[in-house]
Amino acid sequence: METWNQTSDDFILLGLFPSNQTGLLLLFLIIFIFFLASVGNSAMIHLIRLDPRLHTPMYFLLSQLSLMDLMYISTTVPKMAFNFLSGQKGISFLGCGVQSFFFLTMACSEGLLLSSMAYDRYVAICHPLHYPIRMSKMMCVKMILGSWILGSINSLAHTVYALHLPYCRSRAINHFFCDVPAMLPLACIDTWVYEYMVFVSTSLFLLFPFLGITASYGRVLFAVYHMRSKEGRKKAFTTCSTHLTVVTFYYAPFVYTYLRPRNLRSPAEDKILAVFYTILTPMLNPIIYSLRNKEVLGAMTREFGIFFAKKQ
Repeated sequence: METWNQTSDDFILLGLFPSNQTGLLLLFLIIFIFFLASVGNSAMIHLIRLDPRLHTPMYFLLSQLSLMDLMYISTTVPKMAFNFLSGQKGISFLGCGVQSFFFLTMACSEGLLLSSMAYDRYVAICHPLHYPIRMSKMMCVKMILGSWILGSINSLAHTVYALHLPYCRSRAINHFFCDVPAMLPLACIDTWVYEYMVFVSTSLFLLFPFLGITASYGRVLFAVYHMRSKEGRKKAFTTCSTHLTVVTFYYAPFVYTYLRPRNLRSPAEDKILAVFYTILTPMLNPIIYSLRNKEVLGAMTREFGIFFAKKQ
């Protein structure tokens, strides 16, 4: 393996699980989660596209979240499963760059999109009379395009820098995908400047949006508490608690991983935390948003009803 490292530009992904029966069982569990995430997010996109009652800014943003989650989990799991089942651990230099680019794009774009979703709920509950103006269709499109464009630009900058680093040590990445921080220890130059830029980037795309979301929901919960309508208070609280659950599952492990100094991080812990935001969150999002949302459940009933009627 060492000879191969010295004569090839390709990388080796050490993977998430050991190459034994236990690892195989865990991989099948991950594949099952991948299947649930793919079906759940595809169904959510399909429902929001077909049902006119879901053609609102909140569900338009939610459909984009499902699209990002679908691309997110597809960036890491298929390659990890192929490497484990085939017994190969290699990933080409170009393949590593493509995987890193799409992973970082989805990570940053989803962080910004969740902020937009929090702003949508803040305006809907705290400023309902201004909602049609502040959350117009054009504003919704701008939020979505902004999330994709800013995420892509940030991702491209990090990916290009990481691929231009000289790697004179082992090319074995101790991770299950090409995560840039996991690649830095392999470089033969001091990367402290770039690590500082990772800190700044994480703060801009993850930490600050998370703090903004927390502050906005503090204001929202205060407004919900003072609502006169019991039914309205219950509906608003259910919607907000659902979004807060998704936000916590996504931001907490991400921020904890990327804001820690390298000397306080361990590859094993980083890989376990990465499972939360790359695999579990894309699977949980459609479940959380569907099971705790009467409008989505109603859309599912209507669409399935149409489906069965056509079948009969």
